[in-house]
Amino acid sequence: MTKIFLNGILAGVFIGIAGTVFLATPHPGLGAFLFGFGLLTILCYKLKLFTGAVGYLACQGRGTFPYLGVLGCIWLGNLLGCFAVGTLVRTSRTLHLIEGRAIMLCDQKLADSPASILALSFFCGILMYVAVETFRREELHAVLRTVVVFLCVVIFILSGFEHSIAAMYYFSVAGKWSFAALGCVALMTLGNSLGGMLMPVADKFRRETAPANSTAPHKIS
Repeated sequence: MTKIFLNGILAGVFIGIAGTVFLATPHPGLGAFLFGFGLLTILCYKLKLFTGAVGYLACQGRGTFPYLGVLGCIWLGNLLGCFAVGTLVRTSRTLHLIEGRAIMLCDQKLADSPASILALSFFCGILMYVAVETFRREELHAVLRTVVVFLCVVIFILSGFEHSIAAMYYFSVAGKWSFAALGCVALMTLGNSLGGMLMPVADKFRRETAPANSTAPHKIS
């Protein structure tokens, strides 16, 4: 668990770095693209990001409960990494470049309804699973896998979808942690989890319901 926790902290650090450049970049599209650096680095170095790992909970079978412990360890590591980066940035001259936007984002999240947060984090969870699972498929060309990672990040950011780990960083750098903020992150975590498990559950259902003698793909008209 120690290695998992350490890799979770490092993943949180890279999400914090990615969040910083996103906040510091005035053009939304460019900021969203640059945020993709965080997820790509995490995948390349095999670090542990909660939103990239939670979807695989649906595939654990009898290992579900031990894997829940792993996910909890990753989540706490991500939180510590994001908090560390946010705290350090608050002591630097970079803060004046990003604090206003960070506070605006946090206030927007705190003013949102639970149903909205859950929906937006659900869709983000789907995209994070697609990004991670695509990157893991070594039969695909490396360029294609990298493009999909960046596309998923750009889409979730420009769509306003909620990423629980990124929110940890925004609350940290904005100095806006509170019980309400913690509840907001918890709700995002639930939404990310449900969204992340959608594709694995759907794939499992399709495999189990496919005809036993079906070897050729079905023609869709």
